[in-house]
Amino acid sequence: MSVFKSRNLIIASAMAYGMTVATAAFATDITGAGATFPYPIYSKWAEAYKAKTGVGLNYQSIGSGGGIKQINAKTVDFGASDMPLTAEDLQKSGLMQFPAVMGGEVLAVNLPGIKKGEIKLSGKVIADIYLGKIKNWDDPAIKALNQGIKLPDTKITVVHRSDGSGTTFIFTNYLSKVSPEWKIKPGMGTSVNFPVGVGGKGNEGVASYVQRIKGSIGYVEYAYALQNNMVYTQLESRDGTFLMPTMKTFQAAAAGADWEHAPGFYEILTNEEGKDSWPITGATFILMHTVQEKPANAKEVLKFYSWAYDNGAKMAEELVYVPMPASVVKLIRESWKEKIKDTAGNSVWN
Repeated sequence: MSVFKSRNLIIASAMAYGMTVATAAFATDITGAGATFPYPIYSKWAEAYKAKTGVGLNYQSIGSGGGIKQINAKTVDFGASDMPLTAEDLQKSGLMQFPAVMGGEVLAVNLPGIKKGEIKLSGKVIADIYLGKIKNWDDPAIKALNQGIKLPDTKITVVHRSDGSGTTFIFTNYLSKVSPEWKIKPGMGTSVNFPVGVGGKGNEGVASYVQRIKGSIGYVEYAYALQNNMVYTQLESRDGTFLMPTMKTFQAAAAGADWEHAPGFYEILTNEEGKDSWPITGATFILMHTVQEKPANAKEVLKFYSWAYDNGAKMAEELVYVPMPASVVKLIRESWKEKIKDTAGNSVWN
């Protein structure tokens, strides 16, 4: 069995299992909600952790915007967001955050006759497609990057997220760095006013639209592209080399993170330096209240992620996520001890 086939089966298993997370298979031992970006690995970790400890996880894959809303409303034990909150916003909301895992986004396309990684796209071209300035696949700007490839005279259908999304934040943060026009007009955020296109809910929704619409293009986390056997493009790095999405290129981008000096672990990994750095890379974050009204629940959340850091790296790599380095995990655990306390001021993690 090939690496990709094996990996796809792993993702399929994780996703199938994840679909039952909100049912009786997982009692509400730990509750979380938010980002769809890490859903495949959280499902896989949850399955293994349940088998090991008997503690279940109820994780609602509803998008980063929903996760932020739910943790602020205190309806879950933790929220999850691919958009990190600033230190100021964390303090204002009485929250702390820590990174769980890192990964990459790809541009998936539906173009019959085109193979995975056959088409090259630059940041400027992607921005112009999403601005509605490039409307056809045989546009001269796309042709110039793909000499020798027969591009179809097909209308481009842009697909984007319809919900508040950290995946959108990472994508639009990248576009804002490579396109002055994008920065000035739509800008960046978990939800922006896309000039053109159709919206899908979650990474799942975008993947589904791209699969169904001929000539479409959409941004999705890499695991979803592989799970659905989607065609994805090469992307141009900040240093001008064209790259395929791989563990190596994701790791190269992740290597640029300076977690030690990032206030509140606020770190963005798009358009990083280095010829091998995948340009649309990001971390996904866990949000928790600094004062815990249910400290026993909070401790169970921290035990789950502590276990995942120690035992989940291989599972993460099988799904082409980049695990957090040991040095960063040490900083994360120190932050738990310092910042997450019960109502009497005692540390929840000790």
